[in-house]
Amino acid sequence: MTKAIFSKDHKYMIEQLKKARIESGLDQVDVARLLGRTQPHISKIEAGQRRLDITQLKEFAKIYKKDINYFIK
Repeated sequence: MTKAIFSKDHKYMIEQLKKARIESGLDQVDVARLLGRTQPHISKIEAGQRRLDITQLKEFAKIYKKDINYFIK
């Protein structure tokens, strides 16, 4: 069985995260500042190297002004 972090669903979610960030006109530094994180942390999430829990996904959705379903296939 494939690990969840490498699943098609995970890949879709991180693609949507990047797309939503770009559509929002934000760069990784902006998002990191809004979340109280570092830019490398955001970069690792967008590269698929860090997992997100539902609470973190909700924070991204709020920043990007997207419904949480936008990120879930």
